[in-house]
Amino acid sequence: MKAVAIRRRAGVDTRGWPWPADVHPLLARIYASRGLAPADLARSRLADLAAPDSLGGLPQACAVLADAISRGERICVVGDFDADGATGTAVAVRGLRMLGARNVGYRVPNRAREGYGLSAALVESLVAEDRPDLVLTVDNGIASHAGVATANACGLRVVVTDHHLPGAELPAAEAIVNPNLAGDGFPSKALAGVGVVFYLLLALRGFLRARGAFVAAGTEPDLSSLLDLVALGTVADLVPLDANNRILVAAGLRRIRAGRCCAGVSALFRASGRDPVRAVAADLGYALGPRVNAAGRLEDMSLGIECLLADDAHRADRLAAELSEINAQRQGLQAAMVEQGEAMVVAFLARHRDVDLPYGIVLHEPDWHPGVVGLVASKLKERLHRPVVACAPAEPGATELRASARSISGFHLRDALAEVDARCPGLIARFGGHAMAAGLTLASANLARFAAEFDAVARQRIDAQALERFAWSDGELAPADFVHEAAHALRYAGPWGQGFAEPMFDNVFSVESWRLVGERHLKLRLRPDGGAEAIDAILFDALECTPPPSRVRALFQLDLNEWNGRESLQLLVKQIEAA
Repeated sequence: MKAVAIRRRAGVDTRGWPWPADVHPLLARIYASRGLAPADLARSRLADLAAPDSLGGLPQACAVLADAISRGERICVVGDFDADGATGTAVAVRGLRMLGARNVGYRVPNRAREGYGLSAALVESLVAEDRPDLVLTVDNGIASHAGVATANACGLRVVVTDHHLPGAELPAAEAIVNPNLAGDGFPSKALAGVGVVFYLLLALRGFLRARGAFVAAGTEPDLSSLLDLVALGTVADLVPLDANNRILVAAGLRRIRAGRCCAGVSALFRASGRDPVRAVAADLGYALGPRVNAAGRLEDMSLGIECLLADDAHRADRLAAELSEINAQRQGLQAAMVEQGEAMVVAFLARHRDVDLPYGIVLHEPDWHPGVVGLVASKLKERLHRPVVACAPAEPGATELRASARSISGFHLRDALAEVDARCPGLIARFGGHAMAAGLTLASANLARFAAEFDAVARQRIDAQALERFAWSDGELAPADFVHEAAHALRYAGPWGQGFAEPMFDNVFSVESWRLVGERHLKLRLRPDGGAEAIDAILFDALECTPPPSRVRALFQLDLNEWNGRESLQLLVKQIEAA
């Protein structure tokens, strides 16, 4: 693939800033470029989390849940298909049990039969099978008007916890907890679904404390034991890692590195071949998260939730192995679908000039799997640098399409879908989501018109220059920065992720040697200009770059490679081009 343009972040002169002595100068430079000052580092403990009492809806939700716990009522947690929904469900079930609930179960809707979230069909199924007294939604519910109305009609109380953007009207639940409700004063609008339910548990513990619930026991439940799951769901859901989310993720990673994570998370580390002692956010996002997600995409998300709820290591290992097998199937299916999607784009370009490529791209194949279209949209969005909607039949032969959309910076997906809906009422059956990711359903007969309207809105809202693919760089590294100490400081800082990008640099190197490994990856020895020694480097999926020029400009991360218990400096190269 053609190398993308490199844009360098504006440098910040940090000389004279009172950084703590243990902050490496290179890390100080990176922090400053991300808008952090020394004072911000002092506010990075769990005690510095935004207070639960600033999150709206908690008093009502706590009262409903506390009464249900005291009466021993049946509580059913209704989750979502993805890793955020799975971890949030596990956190809710574990946390409620810790707080005294004696009868807590969970349910994730069947994608084909019951659709997304707390649907009317799901409520009817709950009533018929194992009627609960109270339904607690996690990572869904803010758009479940019909489902909540059905629950109310059946005598089921509903508490909604969600983080998705609300519509013009809210469901008639007994309580709604969502930091993105209009007028909500909670400072972190970026909480994932798992973060919202964790905050609910914190508030519920305080509510029960005020009622004297823990006096007899002499101690309160330690909800910090759930932070490994909170970290996993937060990173996997790609929500921005603002200051509050970084505190949550950093605390979860500390538990994981200390060997104090739950059996399911430990098993997922083993299954993915990652070392929990060296855990960073990227392990959660690229190794553990996809395994949990795969269950909801291709099978039953209950498998992922059961892994996260397991307390027995052997059972957790068995479930994690199953998740790894499903993830391998997902990877193969995704690769085939992405290849089909790219072929569609190539065929389109063959018929039109490049300038006629839609600003907003909508793709559909009748044999695509609805559980993988989000990953296809994400891959194609990265390659085309345009918002992409990927559609598949809700089930084989169905006329209803399920679609997932992924966006580029500056194009708010949910707002764009709302505009399409306002222009053409009834064109989209249902939709919801965020700025960067959304989901929708529509009739296959409406696909062509939807594609035209989506492209029209995209052309209206996206400047042509914004379609240029580029990568951010933190600039060049000095020869003295290519050292183990700097790489270690960068690796374990952050935590890095969405909205708080992992440091990336670009330098000119001499290629001293290279070879292919694993048939398609490029292993190199690169010597930076002005440097005395060459450094190991690897570029994945690099057949197009073989053989490399003798001098290259490389975009890379400064990292550490562990082999046989020893760490060595290594560059993770993202792209190379002739210097």
